[in-house]
Amino acid sequence: MHNWFLSKVQYEKTLESGMQKKVTEPYLVDALSFTEAEARTIEEIKPYVSGEFTIADISRYPLNELFFNENGDRFYKAVIAFITLDERSGSEKKTKVNMLAQASDLQNAKDIIVKGMEGTLADYEIIEVKETPIMDVFPYSEDSIKKIII
Repeated sequence: MHNWFLSKVQYEKTLESGMQKKVTEPYLVDALSFTEAEARTIEEIKPYVSGEFTIADISRYPLNELFFNENGDRFYKAVIAFITLDERSGSEKKTKVNMLAQASDLQNAKDIIVKGMEGTLADYEIIEVKETPIMDVFPYSEDSIKKIII
């Protein structure tokens, strides 16, 4: 079971024009606690940020599944509803879960989610897919991630 945290890193970024601008970028990190999430974020960000930076905020990020695609450069959040039948009342019950897909565009994200869900015995429907501002994802180990190739 993964515990995902959204860490917001604030630093001075050099723009293409050479100007310096203070930015806050979100990163998703797999950690056991807020303290570990902060430490892992600092360790992962150090090689990419020159100069000083601060962790502006850390919050839990509810996520049930994560699909990586090496060709993708953005992250898309999907809300999936698993459909079950309530035997007592005979009505459908929808349980919503959050998933994240690394993709190059919106259609590619949908395709990755559908491919990642192959073999699922439960009925489901994709309710929403939207691009997130997440810059990168740092899983606890490379063995624990699902890579989807399309």
